[in-house]
Amino acid sequence: HGRTLKTLCPAAPSTSLPRRTAFLSRCAQWSCSKVGRGSGLGIERSGRNGEAKYCLKGPPAPTPSRGHRRKSVAILLYLTRKYKVADHWYPQDLQACARVDEYLAWQHTTLRRSCLRALWHKVMFPVFLGEPVSPEMLATTLAELDVTLQLLEDKFLQNKAFLIGPHVSLADLVAITELMHPVGAGCQVFEGRPKLAAWCRRVKAAVGEDLFREAHEVILKAKDSPPADPTIKQKLMPAVLAMIQ
Repeated sequence: HGRTLKTLCPAAPSTSLPRRTAFLSRCAQWSCSKVGRGSGLGIERSGRNGEAKYCLKGPPAPTPSRGHRRKSVAILLYLTRKYKVADHWYPQDLQACARVDEYLAWQHTTLRRSCLRALWHKVMFPVFLGEPVSPEMLATTLAELDVTLQLLEDKFLQNKAFLIGPHVSLADLVAITELMHPVGAGCQVFEGRPKLAAWCRRVKAAVGEDLFREAHEVILKAKDSPPADPTIKQKLMPAVLAMIQ
């Protein structure tokens, strides 16, 4: 299953959309395309029961971490540290680097949680799993998302071009990927938020419109997901509930 940088990571089929690794695969795909084509690095995907795991597959390296499974943003940090990436992705400057780290530490229990809950409560539970979501719960979820989006603007974006300054970084890459969850559910997250909308356009331009569309092709079709097979539903429910709580 290994893929080189030039071929990126294989896009997940629509039947695997709700897997919790959708975020990881999209970020890894973006990162692979940006961190130095031709290095021989690849990403190997394995797993069962709807849960994928990723590990780095590349040139032999005498390090204890070679071949270890890496989830969430860890694989992105590994790529930036091991390979010679442009400095703006994960700056050498301590203060700039600390700002990236601050965002990555913040987003796990805030933006990521709110975006995933919006996707599942608005679309995936009722459409994919056939589980009703009360109007009150959905309203609460969308209100929480709105509060978190305001925090993203006020605490991180402010009046800057990107989340940590004048240049795009891993913080922007991770943030925009999370925001595509509610966008895929039909939420107008940029409506009434001109600063956030302008930031989104700058991120798309920085990474490339074609790559952006390719990386998010599946998640943006979430509303069209066919109902899950009962067996898949039974396997997914515990993991999904744990993920969005």
